[in-house]
Amino acid sequence: MNLVERVKRILLSPQTEWEVIDTEQTTTTELFTGYIAPLAAIGPIAQIIGFSVFGFMGYRVPIGRALPYAIATYVLTLVGTYVLTMIIDALAPTFGGRPDRIQALKVAAYSWTAAWVAGIFAVIPALSILGILGLYSLYLLYLGLPSLMKSPKDRAVAYTLVVILAAIVLFVVIGAIARRFMIMAGPLPA
Repeated sequence: MNLVERVKRILLSPQTEWEVIDTEQTTTTELFTGYIAPLAAIGPIAQIIGFSVFGFMGYRVPIGRALPYAIATYVLTLVGTYVLTMIIDALAPTFGGRPDRIQALKVAAYSWTAAWVAGIFAVIPALSILGILGLYSLYLLYLGLPSLMKSPKDRAVAYTLVVILAAIVLFVVIGAIARRFMIMAGPLPA
């Protein structure tokens, strides 16, 4: 299935798409190169354009300063997705599920689709608030965990909440590390 079709289906008909995803055979490499890497790039690329063309908090950020931040954000998002995969996999037995690293990677990858696609709003910093639409990813996670990790539906809420808490901590750390790259690039122009 091509990238655009998968994005459209996971966003518009997630229940049925999770059933399709559950039975698909794939590899870590295929998921990272064919889905995660392209979608995770949306936000950082949009940020470079938004920071450099439209500006950030009244300042246009030079591309030499925005680029390291975007690259760091991108790489750390890829790493974070894999770490989240390990968390989802490790937590599966706690919530009556079956550990399976590939299935956990599918959950991490496909559930964050809405958040990655919502990254496009960073192109125009004034529209960045619309990135809140990425919260739909939490619902996708809620649907995907019991379907792919085979946890009982009655434990899906608890499983989802624990994964969300872990993801919040993980991505706050990633954000802090990525900001260090912008700070290291030097002060904003006066």
